[in-house]
Formats: sequence, C-alpha cells, structure tokens
Amino acid sequence: MMKKGKFLLVSGLIVLLVFGGVFFGIKLTSNLGKTDKQITAENADKQLDELYSKIDVTKEKPIKGQIDLDPADAASELPDISKFPLTVEGTGNTTVEIFSSTEKSGKGKEGWLNKVAEDFNASGASGQVTIRSIASGTATEYITSGKSIPDAFAPSNELWGEMVKAAGVESNLIEKRLVGNVPGIVISKKKHDQLIEKYGAVNAKTILEAMTEDEFAMGYTDPFASSTGLNFLITGLNAFDNKNVLSDDAVKGFESFQANVPFTASTTLQMREAAKSGMLDGFVLEYQTYTNASDLKDSYEFVPFGVRHDNPLYALGELPAEKVKVLEEFAQFAKQDRYKELAKKDGFNGLEEYQSEMKPLDGSTITSAQKIWKEKKNGTQSIAAVFVADVSGSMDGESLNKLKESLLKGQKYLGKDNSIGLVSYSDDVSINMPIKKFDVNQQSEFVGAVESLQANGGTATYDGIVVAMKMLQDELGKNPDTRPLIFVLSDGDTNQGNSLKAVRPLIEAYKIPVYTIGYNADLKALETISSINEAASINADTDDVVYKIRNLFNVQL
Repeated sequence: MMKKGKFLLVSGLIVLLVFGGVFFGIKLTSNLGKTDKQITAENADKQLDELYSKIDVTKEKPIKGQIDLDPADAASELPDISKFPLTVEGTGNTTVEIFSSTEKSGKGKEGWLNKVAEDFNASGASGQVTIRSIASGTATEYITSGKSIPDAFAPSNELWGEMVKAAGVESNLIEKRLVGNVPGIVISKKKHDQLIEKYGAVNAKTILEAMTEDEFAMGYTDPFASSTGLNFLITGLNAFDNKNVLSDDAVKGFESFQANVPFTASTTLQMREAAKSGMLDGFVLEYQTYTNASDLKDSYEFVPFGVRHDNPLYALGELPAEKVKVLEEFAQFAKQDRYKELAKKDGFNGLEEYQSEMKPLDGSTITSAQKIWKEKKNGTQSIAAVFVADVSGSMDGESLNKLKESLLKGQKYLGKDNSIGLVSYSDDVSINMPIKKFDVNQQSEFVGAVESLQANGGTATYDGIVVAMKMLQDELGKNPDTRPLIFVLSDGDTNQGNSLKAVRPLIEAYKIPVYTIGYNADLKALETISSINEAASINADTDDVVYKIRNLFNVQL
C-alpha cells in the first residue's frame, strides 16, 4: 500500500513477559519521575481527543491469514537449558546434576546450596554434584515436558515434586528437607494493625476474607512459575473447602477474592518493585527473602501460610545405584551443623515452629488448581488489549523478523474470550484491527496483518499509544466492566509525533498499564513508559522471547 510516497505497512504486535520464577530479562520498573502536570479523569477525555485529532490515522482493510489450530507446543518454546547457569560443576567420574531453585543456588545469601556442593565435591565422597540454578516452576516444565530431565530436582516446596510424579516421571524422595523456609504474606504494619482490630487475628483465612470484602489490596506471583504464588493459590482454594480444593465452593471462593486482586506478577522481584509504589497493602514473599531485607522488616509484618518451603530433594528417572548413593551422601552432608549455621546466616531455617494445616495434595490436583487459576483469574471482568507495533525504518531486517515470529507464535496464548486490537505506526498510525473478541476471524486477521508487515519511515511511538488509548476508551464506553491493557513492541527510538511529556499525563489519568518489549532497543526509553503504571518491560534480543511472551500472557490475559 502506498501513502505519501512511502510504503505504509500493515500491522501487528503483541507482547510480553514472566514468568518463573524465572523470567529472564524481564524487568518491572517502578513509578519514577512523575510529571508535575497531573490531569483529572474528567479532563482526560478532552485532552485525548485533542491529541488524537492531530494524528494522521488510517483504518486498514482486514487481511486474512492462515491460522494454525493445533495447540501450542509449550516444550518447543522452552529455551535451551544452557540458558540457566551451572553455579557448581562437578568433575568426578560419577557426577549428578541437580536442578535447584534460585533462592539457594544464586549469589551471596542466595547461594547456600552452592557452598554445600562445592565443599561436598572437595570432600572425597563417592561422587560429585553439579548445580543448575533454575526456578522451580520452570524446572518442572522442563522435566514434565521431557525436554530436559536432570538426575535430581531440589524445588522450593513439595508441590512441584508432586506435579513431576503426576506427569509420569519416576521420582524418588531422597530428602524431605535440605534447608528450611516458609512462604508468607508481607503486610504493611498499618494495615496489619487494622486487620487485628477488626478480625482479632491475622492469618491466611482472615486475609482472604478481607480481600473478599475489598478491604485488603494484595498482589501475588504467577502460580505457574512461582513457588510462593502456587502455594498461595492452593491455600486460597483450601480456605474455602479444605476437603476438596477443586469443589464448586472452593472455586467460587477463589473468584470472590481474586476479583479484588489488583496485581499479579511473574516474579518476586517484580512484586517487590510494585510494592515500592505503595499500591499494595501486602504481597507474597518467602521468609528467607524477608529476613534479609531490612527495608521490609521495618515497614511490614510477615504472616506465614501454606505448605512449608523446605526444599526437598528428588532423584529422577532410573538412576544407577552409584548416582543414588551420591545423592544420599550429599543430602547427609548438607545436614552438618556448619551448614545449618550457614543457612541461618543466609536467612533460612527461621520460623521453625510453623507447620501447615493443609492435607497433602497429589500432583494432578495441583495441576488442576493451576488450570482453575488460568480460567477464573479474571472472573467476570473482560480484558481489552491493544497491541502497538513499531514498523518504522529502524525496525527493518532482523528486528522486524523477530517481532513477526514472536507475534505469530505468541498469538496462540491470547485467549478467545479476550478482546484484541492491533495498531502499527511509523510516520503515521494505522489501525489494522479494531477491538473485537479474539475469535477465529479476528485471529485470522491478526495473522494476516503480522505477515504483511514492512518497515519504512520514522518512529511516532507516542502517537501509536494515543491511538491505542482512544480505542480502549471507546471500548470502555461500550463495555465499562473491562480491564484495558496496551502492549508496545518497538526499538524505543521515537523521533516523530507526540512526546512522552505530552502523553504521560493521560497514561497516568487512565491508569492503563503499558507493557513494552524491545527489539534491538533503547531499553531505558521503553522502561520509562512501562514504569508509569507498574507494567513490565522486557528485552526481546534473546532466544527465549516467545517463552517470555507466553509467560506474560499467562499472567495478564
């Protein structure tokens, strides 16, 4: 299509982030440098209309594409396991590889298991161990999909171990507890006092009741990726029916408190950054992290919940006897007093008196609970999302090709119950798809638009965002019970049209999260956009971009 002597392209986009506990390269930015020019909601519509009227907007004719109705192949979207570092490498004739959760196989106070492993390898034992640092949810996905099965698995809690068993992977418990930890809800001291005054006690049950009554604004992490997030989901379902967490009463109870959850993050780091803005009364966190964070201990109370995070150790598959022996020796080695003392210094082995009141659950029940979360997490609220694609000349080549690939694969995770619109921009802005339910027809048009993308012209990023906001406000006028989202795919180099200074007050007034994903990008510029309403920004210049996008959609859509 020709316009003003330049090829205007057609479309597309979709976006971001993460998951796992785990989602590499994903950054949730905090609320930074707010503009002094705040506007009221009443004035926002008028200012939006004024900005929109000055933008050259083209409504493109739909282009149908061939859609792939086969279910998404989750295993194929997992990056190569080498993406996750070996924090300790064994060199003996008999070496076992252990997938370990990150809070004990990282650096500094999160490196307890590494220290134990290093000493074990130097001890003259019958074999050695290799430690791969990988979040429990992500590790479980590698193992259950068969893409990468290590000799052993040391997740944060037993829930993941049960899921591995339910998937048909031979799993034998070597040690119920390597090191002690407890999940909890971190609550601001002021809110904690208010809950005590009303309910007489603060525990998971009273917190869930307060959430149901819209008296407590709490965030938690993705239960497909985060150990604490999964534990909280199970705890919530159990609170409403402790005999059957999958019953109608449990699901209805879940929907009642989920309706008042303002924020779900892919990782604990993202949750903590969001909490800094003051938007949350509480959020989930492990005690080991809480006790190492002086800024949290001064302002928040810790309330334990759910099953303990005692870091069990499982042997996987049909291991030869000599490897099983190494694992057994390693588990006993870790129980020495000096490693218990080291664990204490690193924040582990606290709240030893805490015990869970929940009965053990099998892996198939836990997997079903995750599915309930995915299906019911948005309740009766509908979602309208507009994807804003940068098709300027600077995106030509590899960046645009990668954008297309990620959109075409990522669109399988959008969900037919969501309403989706698509905008592309260069010098001007094109509406490639108005906001409609993402049924088969809309999906076909999305695929066709993405496949037709070409790069040319300048970069008017904020014009694209203005058009997306206008589309969403019009949609909210027709469907008020809608949660609006914007996703921007760009290299971040804006050189035409409106500026951030002009558009930022509107983003703030409408409180629309603007997620960004950068292709060979000025990441700082994109992070600034996402920081306005506590959204996330990711770097797509890695081989795991589709995985990041899938995890983002799993949480947000």
